[in-house]
Amino acid sequence: MTLLSLRTGELAVDLAPSAGGAIARFAAGNHDLLRQMPEADRHSGRGNNGSAYPLVPFSNRIKDGQLVFEGKTFHLKQNWPGVNHPMHGDGWSHAWQVVRSDAHSAEIAYEHARDGESGGWPFRYRARQTYRLEADRLTIVLALDNLEDHAVPAGIGLHPFFVREADTELQTRTEAVWRTDAEVLPIARIVVPPAFDFSKSRNVNEVTLDNGFDGWDGRATIRWPSRKLRVVLETSVIFRHAVIYVPPGKPYFCVEPVSHANGRVGRTHLDAGATLSGEIVFRVEKEE
Repeated sequence: MTLLSLRTGELAVDLAPSAGGAIARFAAGNHDLLRQMPEADRHSGRGNNGSAYPLVPFSNRIKDGQLVFEGKTFHLKQNWPGVNHPMHGDGWSHAWQVVRSDAHSAEIAYEHARDGESGGWPFRYRARQTYRLEADRLTIVLALDNLEDHAVPAGIGLHPFFVREADTELQTRTEAVWRTDAEVLPIARIVVPPAFDFSKSRNVNEVTLDNGFDGWDGRATIRWPSRKLRVVLETSVIFRHAVIYVPPGKPYFCVEPVSHANGRVGRTHLDAGATLSGEIVFRVEKEE
């Protein structure tokens, strides 16, 4: 599999279009900012073990595969090992095509055919990712084009895996969080409790999380004090929901910008021929 390598100064990004349109590596000098994609997974055709992968046309889980949109129910099959509910859409499990690339930028695309009869996503769409690497930042524009002649449900998001060390800190502001059941399905929206409050920078290892947050201000700061390095994640207004995933015992955690709340893609509406798009910026800064 051919990687697309972007380089600008100390920043390096490797893209794996044929492995779910995923990022395989994102580093600043000798420091990985996101986990590296294992070599074997770069040839798997799937991006779920990547540094980051796209979430199209929905994020997180659809309970029992029952997608209800404008009064009609569509039945979706399971698509994720060990998970009883369809999760994270189609983009991560398909090859993307290279539209263009150079030393500092690239555009890749995935076109989805209508797949309702076999339990797949029942609407046609085209997903696009545009990457631009500058001296201090990586900018990703994620877009989804509705190829149907009628409205469809649609969501977009990104699933980055930040390197997690003993002193890693997170700061981000949210208004509400969804409590979940044993299968990580949302059951109640509550005000963010102190245990889940990252409005002030704090060590990410203090909690275990896999929850959707609402009222996100679109900004998160990840700090590695021992490295004297931080990443400021900034997104456009379409991303006002975030999933924070801090699994126990893993060398990574996730802050996922998403366009809809978990389990609620059926409440979205994208007109015929319309495009849903948003920008995600990873700004890399050194600390004194």
